[in-house]
Amino acid sequence: MRLSVIGAGAVGPAAAALAVSRGHDATILSPSGAGTRGIAGFIEAEGAVTGRVPIRVARDLPDALRDADAALLAVPAYAFPDLLPRIAAALPPGLPLLIAPAAALAPLALDAMLAARGAPAGRAPIGAMATTPVTARRPAPGRVRVAAVRAAVDMAAVPAPAAAELGAVATALFGHESPSAPSALHAGLANANPIIHAVLALTNVTRIERAEAWPQYGMMTPAACRLMQALAAERAALASRFGLGVLGLDESLHRANGVPIGPLHEMAAAIERSRGAVNGPASTETRYVTEDVPYGLAFYLWLAAARGIAMPVTEAVVTALEALWGRDLRRNPLLDAIDPGGLDAGLRDGIGRG
Repeated sequence: MRLSVIGAGAVGPAAAALAVSRGHDATILSPSGAGTRGIAGFIEAEGAVTGRVPIRVARDLPDALRDADAALLAVPAYAFPDLLPRIAAALPPGLPLLIAPAAALAPLALDAMLAARGAPAGRAPIGAMATTPVTARRPAPGRVRVAAVRAAVDMAAVPAPAAAELGAVATALFGHESPSAPSALHAGLANANPIIHAVLALTNVTRIERAEAWPQYGMMTPAACRLMQALAAERAALASRFGLGVLGLDESLHRANGVPIGPLHEMAAAIERSRGAVNGPASTETRYVTEDVPYGLAFYLWLAAARGIAMPVTEAVVTALEALWGRDLRRNPLLDAIDPGGLDAGLRDGIGRG
């Protein structure tokens, strides 16, 4: 297939390299232009994918999406409000787009934008991946280290019945299994990072302000983990009201790091022993707060309000982080186009699809 990747941080180039290693062609676009400066027709891959990998660099969105068989959007959630309207203006109606990870109902927001622009009812479905197909780093502009290739990534879709169809596309491109998830909301609730990162930011705020080096797994102490588990319990209760199940934090850490399941603080200590110290953020301009709260914890609160569900611990953590950071952390422009009263129908049928 001809894959178009939108996003040129680390995951986008790594996913493109993986697809090429499996016999596909890849084009990549950096929305800002910065991420592709070191990619001159190829990128040097190391780790789970190795070698000089040919990747075409697109000039702009129309150029990136023209003639593609599938597209992957792999950017941070905070880039969605600016980027999704541009994608809605350029996306060919027959091109399936996979969003990885599909935070905060991004696929449904894009569907609403497409409908508002008069896109045909029979347009291609939009994929909602629970996480990225790879984990990766960019050690240099012309290099990408593919740290790991996922064995499985849950796939949902807008409209929901297209999950298996898009899962087959993802499996063909990246090789992982693609279990079907019931709705795009699953991806918005499945990621454990918003909970873990928000608590780490809250309990280590002075270290972050002072730009200290601090080991994030080492700071997952019993007290911090109790707060994480309280947030996770509220998330699980919220998911159940929508007929969804989410992994516990212990299972999420086990799947991501391979350590035995046990008390959360003991699992964190085991991860630190196996991986060494992984430092937490050293600036208040960290995605642990600026992304994981608006598109994670605050998104949970938006969903809960629509169902009349109380989430007092989540509310308290968001309020505390807003006070500490001195800014509004609840604003999520993606939700402006979504009617919470029509959420179930939108997740099932899409928006403006007839």
